Amino acid sequence: MNETDGQTTDRDDARTASPATAQNSGTGTLGKALSVLETVVTSDTPLRFSDILVLSGQPRGTLHRQLSHLVEEGLLVQGRDLCYEPGLRLLKFAYRSWSKNQFRAVAAPHLRKLHEETGETVHLGVLRGTEIIYVDKVESRQTVRMESQIGNASPVYCTGLGKAALSVLPPGRLAETLGKLTFHRFTANTHLSAASLKRDLDEARLRGYAFDREEHETEIRCVAAPIHDAGFDLVAGISVTGPAYRVTMEQLEIWANPVRQAAMAISEDVEIRLGPGR
Repeated sequence: MNETDGQTTDRDDARTASPATAQNSGTGTLGKALSVLETVVTSDTPLRFSDILVLSGQPRGTLHRQLSHLVEEGLLVQGRDLCYEPGLRLLKFAYRSWSKNQFRAVAAPHLRKLHEETGETVHLGVLRGTEIIYVDKVESRQTVRMESQIGNASPVYCTGLGKAALSVLPPGRLAETLGKLTFHRFTANTHLSAASLKRDLDEARLRGYAFDREEHETEIRCVAAPIHDAGFDLVAGISVTGPAYRVTMEQLEIWANPVRQAAMAISEDVEIRLGPGR
């Protein structure tokens, strides 16, 4: 069963297309389908057709076809409440991708070592556009710890991992990324302009590590260092994160060097084990 408001045609699509849709029309059928899939998968709550219509900016008829194909392929499911949710086939893809992720395998021993030194949560994240994607973590041994989930994405401008990754980007790529940012206030400490963020990045570049001073979540702090390969095809970061009442800025300064050493070791292993021709 699909929630629609009657049949539509391509002519209807042309009449109802918004300017945003017109700009995205060059992405092709696959690009549109992936955009719809990402909209549903990244939503914190199940979405109805009308919700996806607003979020996607696609014409009604096009969206109906995309959703129908995604449901047929098992990538999405539609419940009795007419809401769309991720399908089980995505779990198979995620598992296969997870198990074959060579970068994660290379970094894993360094994450465990850093966790043993600090006792707090250690994250590994990869830069993707204006977001940092969490690809691995070692959970804190403490009862109270940061709640995070592998596969989630966070903005680069208010996370230690994101700022660490940005700090090593070549100037042209950094300027391009900064130009794409839309700033949102998460806490009283969140950067709200590219100029403010750039000053922070300049300091991180000199130190070799970046801080999250309760910029994304209140009462959560972290120190992070950048990871990258020679050609900057891979740009990532590693961090130690904990609650502010337990992890002071002074403590983060102490942990900064072990975090930096772990990042450099991962970068070296990436070049050796994942470099060209390997």
